[in-house]
Amino acid sequence: MKQFKGRVVVPGTVQAEALVSHGGFNTLASFQKSLMFGDKNATCSDQNNPDLNGKPMHGKALCLPQTIGSTTGGMVLYCAAALSRQPACLLFSKPIDSLAAAGVILADVWTDASMPTVDNLGEEFLEAVQTGMTVTVEEDGVVRVE
Repeated sequence: MKQFKGRVVVPGTVQAEALVSHGGFNTLASFQKSLMFGDKNATCSDQNNPDLNGKPMHGKALCLPQTIGSTTGGMVLYCAAALSRQPACLLFSKPIDSLAAAGVILADVWTDASMPTVDNLGEEFLEAVQTGMTVTVEEDGVVRVE
């Protein structure tokens, strides 16, 4: 087991299976088909992300360096949460961008969905975590990978 400490953006505790992207996460491209066509598993539709494309994101510990892409990214995260298609948590190795931060905070305030979010976990985090591992997030920003 490895443990990491990051900055809490949205507090919460959760344990979930890791889904790891080593490239930037394009929020709009990843959630577009799920939001447009009702895919409750939130299957990633970003063809430019080989780590995630075709994999269900709903209920997973989404581990990534940062988000990239459209200025709609925050609203996409909020909408995924409002439709109960959000990841179990978002875990960033780098600092979260303002658009993604806005989306997860709005989702926390305006929905009943839980999507704890922690950033600044470091490059070592993305080196240690692999898709399929169990990730535990604590309220104080401690993330354990098993």
